[in-house]
Amino acid sequence: MARIVFDLPPHFGFDTEVQVYINHVNYGGHLDNALLLTLVSEARVRFFRALGYAENDVGGLPIVVGDVLAQYRSEAFYGEQLRIAMQPTDLSRCAFDLAWCVTENSQGREVARGKHGIVFTDPATHRAASIPEAVRAQLLAL
Repeated sequence: MARIVFDLPPHFGFDTEVQVYINHVNYGGHLDNALLLTLVSEARVRFFRALGYAENDVGGLPIVVGDVLAQYRSEAFYGEQLRIAMQPTDLSRCAFDLAWCVTENSQGREVARGKHGIVFTDPATHRAASIPEAVRAQLLAL
């Protein structure tokens, strides 16, 4: 089986910690793959808050997730603390990729890596809109 190959950026400008709760664990006894994306979504909200924004108002515009790529590397288990690091990459006129890497804190074991494609939208037309210049400058500074 061919696997997705996703290279991580050389550094990450943001990180946060989350805990694996019992409702994140599936019948196999490990972090459910879909709920991993829930934890990464929580980290994404924290990323934008750290920049001073809510996802429905990033420099005056809402954002949507246009695509997701996830590559699972190892299991995570109930009670583990995970570090989720994030870095904006590949900025275009109206979008960027938010690369992420999830590691288990005590051993540094990589759990997953991937990216969310973040698209800025015009709230009136629901079409792609240009990244506000102040936001672009913040993203490039990370």
